[in-house]
Amino acid sequence: MKILILGAGKMGSFFVDLLSFDHETAVYDTDPKRLRFMYNTLRFTTLQEIKDFEPELVINAVTLKYTLEVFRQIEPQLPPHCILSDIASVKTDFHEYYQQCGHPYVSTHPMFGPTFANLGALSNENAIIISDGDYMGRIFFKDLYQKLGLHICEYSFKEHDEIVAYSLSIPFVSTFVFAAVMKPQDAPGTTFKRHMAIAKGVLNEDETLLREILFNPHTVDQVAKIREELKRLIEIIDNKDPEALARFIAKIKTNALR
Repeated sequence: MKILILGAGKMGSFFVDLLSFDHETAVYDTDPKRLRFMYNTLRFTTLQEIKDFEPELVINAVTLKYTLEVFRQIEPQLPPHCILSDIASVKTDFHEYYQQCGHPYVSTHPMFGPTFANLGALSNENAIIISDGDYMGRIFFKDLYQKLGLHICEYSFKEHDEIVAYSLSIPFVSTFVFAAVMKPQDAPGTTFKRHMAIAKGVLNEDETLLREILFNPHTVDQVAKIREELKRLIEIIDNKDPEALARFIAKIKTNALR
């Protein structure tokens, strides 16, 4: 299959490495410097090169902020049968775009960011495949993710954003709050160091990703739950209520250890 990958960042490079030995691949990026270390693949910097390549599948791996914009830029260069695909972590407006673009499409979310995941060993990671879209496109990504050993879930566009709001916004917001109140400390404990390592990883993520996760329409409900539980914990601490604290700890153990 002739596969065009948009964006020569970490995830674009990952897909090039993954696919280039079994398919005819090309990677497109407007910055030639980002293409210097791309091997075993064609390297494009112009729209004409995309048109001449005539891809059968496009994998859009650019920053989330620009995903739909780049799709619109390259659409006129693509053959009608070409399948469009994205790996975006938030799918707001994607369904509407795909419905009017005129191309078959498939939307997935490999839930392993390059910051934390070991891209060479992904058997404990997850991927979401959106249940809408082109059947053969979904089969392609299902086979690909299964070969990586990923656990695969299928959701609608709306269900995907609800799940992401739960699984990403809660740890992101908790990390933000931790980082906002910490200060230099000569002898931080083990737990502090572990939280610090997580905070550094999250804060090294692309800022656009952080913004889109927080501005996901479903995030505000999850943040409200954090606020409610934090308020309850503050009341317990203010009142020095051991019975209430015991109930609170029993509750969170049930949630975290089940």
